Amino acid sequence: MDFTPDEMQRTAAELAAGALARATGGDDGRAEGGAVAWRRLADAGLLALVVPESLGGDGLGVAETAAVVREVGRAGSHAPAWAALTLGVAPLVHLGASERCAGLLRAVSAGDAVVTAALHEPSAPMVERPATVATATGATGTVGAGPAETWRLDGVKTAVPLAAEAERILVPATVTGGGTAVFLLDPSAPGVHVTPAPTASGTPEAVLRLDGAATGPPLDEACGPGGAVRVLHRHALAGAAAFGDGLLAGALALTTQHLGTREQFGRPLATFQAVAQQVADVYVAARTVHLAAESAVWRLATGRDADADLDVAAYWLAEQAPPAMATCHHLHGGIGLDETYPLHRYSSLLKDLVRGIGGPSLRLDRVGALTGGAA
Repeated sequence: MDFTPDEMQRTAAELAAGALARATGGDDGRAEGGAVAWRRLADAGLLALVVPESLGGDGLGVAETAAVVREVGRAGSHAPAWAALTLGVAPLVHLGASERCAGLLRAVSAGDAVVTAALHEPSAPMVERPATVATATGATGTVGAGPAETWRLDGVKTAVPLAAEAERILVPATVTGGGTAVFLLDPSAPGVHVTPAPTASGTPEAVLRLDGAATGPPLDEACGPGGAVRVLHRHALAGAAAFGDGLLAGALALTTQHLGTREQFGRPLATFQAVAQQVADVYVAARTVHLAAESAVWRLATGRDADADLDVAAYWLAEQAPPAMATCHHLHGGIGLDETYPLHRYSSLLKDLVRGIGGPSLRLDRVGALTGGAA
């Protein structure tokens, strides 16, 4: 196992860091500031890394996308990298929908559109057997030389990031007659009701109520029963691990800088033993999250069985990152509560991210299921 980034991954990370640094003045802690960073990333060609070359992209993979998402986290940026790249673009490409969604992928690559996914249902985070039902309704219009199959979706999806802003939403559903599939939904279609919901970071999120919402055929029926939903969840967890890794690394860097320059009783705070011990605990947590994220992304990128590593990485993120972030706030003292100071961006984005992967209890249950400890 060698997690050393190759030249392409290093280049992607460096370009992302540079683009985000130039956008710092625009991403001032408000969610809308992420639009400036998103445009910078688009201008640097970093939104097209996983898009096939035939559509003007680079035809790269999970590891390169994760490098960009990690840098977005490290910068504490509101750019929608996790939602748009790892919930949207990467699953679309992996599910073989590139040609079908060519215009959408080109628009996302240019920074002119976002695509996201609806992972949750009421009381069922990252649900594997959705209560949302998909029913084939017939054929209207044409796709190429044949008829266009139409479906209807009925159900409720919660905590959908960028639902109102997205051009399309990937929606997992249970197919009438058995099995599950993922559908590509237009949020402005008849039968789709979007209700905004509050978030810690201010990033847009909504509840989707689907009452006979019309959509096209499943994205990839060749994945087998439940295959498309698993693909979506794998990419979501890999992206979350990378984003959370970056958020914790960025908060740690901000904290160590503060402790090295802030003086108390004529000495830098970093020289006090109790302070050094606490920041060491944060360092250990950050390195653990980083290693787990690297392992999960590496296995997914190289085509290995990544489910166990993804579940472990998600659990470590959900369990270890929030208390480590709380320690960062504690070590900052009063300034850590100031909204004009950037630490709150990291902690609020992390709160939303951990909720976005189902929280620590769900993640522990999924890890336990791997060893027979949970049903």
